[in-house]
Amino acid sequence: MVVAAMDAVRTHGPAVSVAEIAAKAGITKPVLYRHFSDRADLQRAVGQEAVALLMTRMAPALAVEGDPPALIHGIVDAFLAGIEDEPELWRFVVHHPIERTTGAELVDDAREQIARLITTLLGERLRALELDSGGAEAWAQGLVGMVQSAGDWWLERRTMSRAALTGYLSSIIWGGLVNVFQVEAPHATLRVVPRTGENGG
Repeated sequence: MVVAAMDAVRTHGPAVSVAEIAAKAGITKPVLYRHFSDRADLQRAVGQEAVALLMTRMAPALAVEGDPPALIHGIVDAFLAGIEDEPELWRFVVHHPIERTTGAELVDDAREQIARLITTLLGERLRALELDSGGAEAWAQGLVGMVQSAGDWWLERRTMSRAALTGYLSSIIWGGLVNVFQVEAPHATLRVVPRTGENGG
């Protein structure tokens, strides 16, 4: 029934009715409500599956071992590709919740999963460079929030290609991290570069 509900959302959009969902599943509304207490309960089940799909889509990008610019680009593009492929499901979960907390809780959970992974990646790289990793979690939360907000805007406006948006977001993220990491070149392996005035420089 959850699969049928997701198909109904894809067909009818985020304002899909329970009757349309039941019809897609080949059952009546009373039968549907034997399995879900109300529409919010059904939406929660659909949202959980939609978030799982997004996380599955992003998993390969989050697991990649590579240079930081490529890693950032891959993560941003995987998220944007996920919401581009399932725009109606994204809108259903995030922007049309029956109960305001339903969509928010699901999105927050997905954001937290992604942020934890990015926190780990940033923390490991900072410690490898013998730099302070105390800000890794704060940076990860901020980066995830920025990309989600930009993704929402882009999904509605489509004023540029996904590749262009991925490039812009990746550039601003890496540009910020370059200052944090004090690297010599953005496309090279990270190397600590002493600031002017340090160590007699």
